[in-house]
Amino acid sequence: MKIQTLVLGDYQVNCYLVSDDEGNAVIIDPGYEPDRILLRIRDLNLKVQAIFLTHGHFDHIGAVKPLYEALHCPIYLNPKDVTLPPYLTQGLLHYTDEYEEGDRISIGKLSFTVLETPGHTRGSVCLLCEDAIFTGDTLFAGSCGRTDLGGSWFDMVHSLNRVVALKEDLRVFPGHGPASSLAIERRENPYVTQRSLT
Repeated sequence: MKIQTLVLGDYQVNCYLVSDDEGNAVIIDPGYEPDRILLRIRDLNLKVQAIFLTHGHFDHIGAVKPLYEALHCPIYLNPKDVTLPPYLTQGLLHYTDEYEEGDRISIGKLSFTVLETPGHTRGSVCLLCEDAIFTGDTLFAGSCGRTDLGGSWFDMVHSLNRVVALKEDLRVFPGHGPASSLAIERRENPYVTQRSLT
C-alpha cells in the first residue's frame, strides 16, 4: 500500500491518495484544490477507482464534484451525514454510493473496512486498510475532533474507545495534522488517556 498526502486549502485538510502496486487508487477526503489533486494523480499514473469521504463537512468534500466530473468514479459517504445542515456542507455534499459499519470495499489489491465512529458528525467513519487507519476528524495526533458541529461528545468518547481498542499497532492518518500511531495515541493523547473520566 502506498499513501500520498496532500494538505489542501485554508483548513489544511489531509487528502490521501491510497494505491496498490498496480496504481489502483482511492481518494480520501478531497476537500479543496481539485486541479492539484488531478495533477498528482497524473504524475503518479494512478487509476482512481473511488472517492471515500470520512464525513460531510465542507472542508472535506469541496473538491468532490469537479473530481467526479473528471474521473467518473463512485463517491462513498455514510448516509447519516445527509442530514447535516447546509451551513456545514455549504451545498457541496455530492455522493453516489453509501457505506456503513462493516462494509468492505476492494480497490485493486487493497481492502478497506468501514468503521462507524460518530462524534464529530453522526455519520463519521474511519477506514481501516492493512496497517493503516484513516480517522478523518475522529482521532488526531494528540487530540480529537470537535463535537459542536453536528456531533456528540458522548458518541465521540465511545468512538475513541473503540478505535484505540483495536489490537493492531495501526498507523493513524487523520483529517488534519501529522500522522501518528495507535501506540502513541494510547500513551500520549489526553482525550484517550482520560476518556474514562467523561
